[in-house]
Amino acid sequence: MEQQPMRMKNNGQISIVLNSQKRNSVRDTLKPDALPQTFPQEHVALKEIEEELGSLVGMEEMKKMVKEIYAWIYVNKKREAMGLKAGKQALHMMFKGNPGTGKTTVARIIGNLFLKMNVLSKGHLIEAERADLVGEYIGHTAQKTRDLIKKSLGGILFIDEAYSLGRGGEKDFGKEAIDTLVKHMEDKQHEFILILAGYSREMDHFLTLNPGLQSRFPLVFHFPDYSVDQLMEIAKRMLEEKEYLLSSDAERKVREHLYSAKNTLTPMAFSNGRYVRNILEKSIRAQAMRLLLENCYNRNDLITIRSNDLIFTKSPAE
Repeated sequence: MEQQPMRMKNNGQISIVLNSQKRNSVRDTLKPDALPQTFPQEHVALKEIEEELGSLVGMEEMKKMVKEIYAWIYVNKKREAMGLKAGKQALHMMFKGNPGTGKTTVARIIGNLFLKMNVLSKGHLIEAERADLVGEYIGHTAQKTRDLIKKSLGGILFIDEAYSLGRGGEKDFGKEAIDTLVKHMEDKQHEFILILAGYSREMDHFLTLNPGLQSRFPLVFHFPDYSVDQLMEIAKRMLEEKEYLLSSDAERKVREHLYSAKNTLTPMAFSNGRYVRNILEKSIRAQAMRLLLENCYNRNDLITIRSNDLIFTKSPAE
C-alpha cells in the first residue's frame, strides 16, 4: 500500500510530518492534479488561508494537510445536511518539534481557518505555559486551568512545552493540570481546541502520564528542523519585510554560521527561525551604530547589512 501523508496509528491518531526531508513518497501521493488549483467562490476561506500559508517557508506537507482538513470538515457538513452520518470528531492537536519551527504560527493560522469555517466561534489563540496552569496549593491548579480553558472557549488553547506539566512526579501540581485538561477536553471537546506543543521525545513520555491523553489527540503534527537553505530563505524574507538586505559577503558568513550552529548547538540553543531572527535583529542594531559613527546615510548604506555588522551568539537568550 502506498504511503499516505496522513498516517493512521493504532490509537486512532493521524500523524503528519511537516518539512520532511524524505518527501518522495509523499509527493507521489500528492500529485499537482490531486487537489484543484482553483476553488468555487464559497471556498474563499480556503483561498485566504492558502495565501497565509504561502508566506511560510517549507511546510509543503502541512499546507496540503490543511487543505485536507478543510475538505474533511466541509464534506462532513454536506453529509450532515443530507442526513448522512457525519461524526463530529474533536480537533485537539499535538505539535512535536524543536523551538522556532513554526508551531505557534501554524496554530494561529488553523484558528483563523476554523473561524472562517464556523468550527470555532472566535478563532483566537491563547498561549500558555506551565506557570499559567500550575498553582501553589491544592485546588489552585484546577482553578487556574479552568480559567484558561474558559478564556479559550471559541478558540485555541496553545500550551508550549506541555511536557513540563509532568516533570514533578506524583505529588507535583502539574498532574492536577493534566487531569483537569483531560476532563474539559471531553466535556467541552467541540467548544475549543487544545494544542499541546513540545519536543518529540518529551511529548511521547508526557502522553503516558494520563491514560486518557493519547486518545484525545486525533491530529499529531511533526515539525522537523529547517534546512540551512530554508533558514536563509527565512532570513531573506525577514529582511525584505524590514527593507534590508545582506551583502554577498554577509550572506556567505550567515550561511556558514548556520551550518556550524546546526551541527554543534543543542536543539534548545539552536531555535531555527527564532535563532535567525535573533541574529538579524542584533545585526540591524550593530549596523545602525556603524552608520552613526561613519555618518553615512545614503540609501545603499541604510539598507545593507555588511559582514562586520553580523552578531552571532550561541543562544537566543544571550
